[in-house]
Amino acid sequence: MAEEVAVLAGGCFWCTEAVFLDVIGVKSVESGYTGGETANPTYKQVCGGDTGHAEAIRITFDPEQLSYDELLEIFFATHDPTQLNRQGNDIGTQYRSAIFPQDEEQERKARAAIDRANTERGGGIVTTIEPKGEWWPAEDYHQDYWAGEGQRNPYCIASIPPKLQKLRKSFQARVKSATAQA
Repeated sequence: MAEEVAVLAGGCFWCTEAVFLDVIGVKSVESGYTGGETANPTYKQVCGGDTGHAEAIRITFDPEQLSYDELLEIFFATHDPTQLNRQGNDIGTQYRSAIFPQDEEQERKARAAIDRANTERGGGIVTTIEPKGEWWPAEDYHQDYWAGEGQRNPYCIASIPPKLQKLRKSFQARVKSATAQA
């Protein structure tokens, strides 16, 4: 079974990770940093906004269960790709909406997905396509954050459930928790 990797930034990585961990065909999600200049950045450095990195997720998925196009459709539906360098109250370039294609095919599909999203939303998509860069895993306590500490974090409690509800409503057939409940 072949696996593929996608790297996406859609604001706080805790939120995007929680969404994609619940998608059928996703094998794993790792929170981390990419798109910047500093080697092995820390969360504090990235949050300071001076490293150039985005909070991102690296998704390993099974393309026989979930296509890259479907993955991008979920990405655009579960964050606001019209907010420049922010998601809600998270402000700064580290929270930008960006796609980091891993090859030319992903880049072509990313451009097409942005075009579709612009058509569907009447323009205004600010999601960038950035070069594949060095991937730096976030500190261990950021991994699978929503399943643990996130359940006690007021920011996560306010931000993540609406994203998961949107995922479950708009992509019911693609959601692990929906099939587990059926």
